[in-house]
Amino acid sequence: MTVESFRALAASVLARPARLGATRLVTIDGPSGAGKTLFAGRLAEALRREGVEPPVVHTDDLLDGWGDQITFWPRLERWVLAPLRAGHPGRYRRYDWHTGRFRPEWTPVPAAPVVLLEGVTAARAAVRPEATFSVFLSAPPRLCLQRVIARDGEAVREHLRQWRRGERWHFAADATADHVDVVVDGAPAVPHDPATQFVQACRAPARMDVHLPVRHDQVTARAEGEGCGR
Repeated sequence: MTVESFRALAASVLARPARLGATRLVTIDGPSGAGKTLFAGRLAEALRREGVEPPVVHTDDLLDGWGDQITFWPRLERWVLAPLRAGHPGRYRRYDWHTGRFRPEWTPVPAAPVVLLEGVTAARAAVRPEATFSVFLSAPPRLCLQRVIARDGEAVREHLRQWRRGERWHFAADATADHVDVVVDGAPAVPHDPATQFVQACRAPARMDVHLPVRHDQVTARAEGEGCGR
């Protein structure tokens, strides 16, 4: 495992070409409770320090309830991806999980140089050709469950059982973690500063040629005895 800086990741994203129109789309995927939202927020902050203001789209905002875990994608395509692809701003209506309906107001998504798409299935096969950079976060299932319950309350536990089954099925069928640029440990034991750094797990086999640029603030740490074996 290696400790990487969000600053270096931001520089790597900006060094790559846009693939969704003039936008560099960064997809951040992984199971619920793995730390995707925090990761997206910290990467967004690093990009701001590089002079770029990236909109962050959370896929949870586009789901039509718990049963729309996988099937929301046409809505994302119509409201956000298609306009950005054409060089136009996108927009979407946020789902209200308390009322069980979409809010009437629209949330704009500027056609920015970088847009972050965060959530379960965000890095699915359908978007891979247009994603400039993709990330998959992982963490022990028990810890992921504890995090979600702590965040959303006991009322979601029954919904989560079906949701987690759907996650496992999707990630296995889609082979998501095998096709991303970086796999991130969402519960690392390696010492690091979580505000500015993240711990990169074993690189996905399909993208072994991808390397983050070395920056003066980048720290590399290899845990003794740790390897990339499954």
